[in-house]
Amino acid sequence: MTADERRHYILQLLMEAKEPISGRDISVRVGVSRQVIVGDMALLKAKNEPILATSQGYIYMSDQQQESGIERTIACYHTPENTAEELNILVDHGVFVKDVTVDHPVYGEFKAQLRISNRKEVERFIDQIESSSASLLLELTDGIHLHTIVAQSEDLLDEAEEALGEAGFLVDKKV
Repeated sequence: MTADERRHYILQLLMEAKEPISGRDISVRVGVSRQVIVGDMALLKAKNEPILATSQGYIYMSDQQQESGIERTIACYHTPENTAEELNILVDHGVFVKDVTVDHPVYGEFKAQLRISNRKEVERFIDQIESSSASLLLELTDGIHLHTIVAQSEDLLDEAEEALGEAGFLVDKKV
């Protein structure tokens, strides 16, 4: 398979997938290294293919898959050990956690797509962090980070935000 054929195959694979596919799984399917897949994804994105790299794997964002609802950005603070608790509070309140953003004092803004909507995805995300020995973005900013959250109503967002406040995970709005 040529490189162009491989990228075409990867694109078809992503377009037909019902859930994210890890780079490792793609590399096994096409018989190349994970690093080659990273390069392929960069080339596909450069051709304006709507591919997102999430904590669960790569996804192709068709128009029907765009999340709908009311969006809000919240400022949070906690230690790395509280990440699962924070994410579970959000998903337990019917909230979709779209992304996480930190503002690094030297490099500026870093944003990562999370796309987490249930406890199973939280568990998978935490397992991935632990098994890869990767750092959470919040570790770059001493625990302070932003989340874009999405829900079907303002009430759900308000309830989730209130629960985060009760857990001590919200940055004080007076700061």
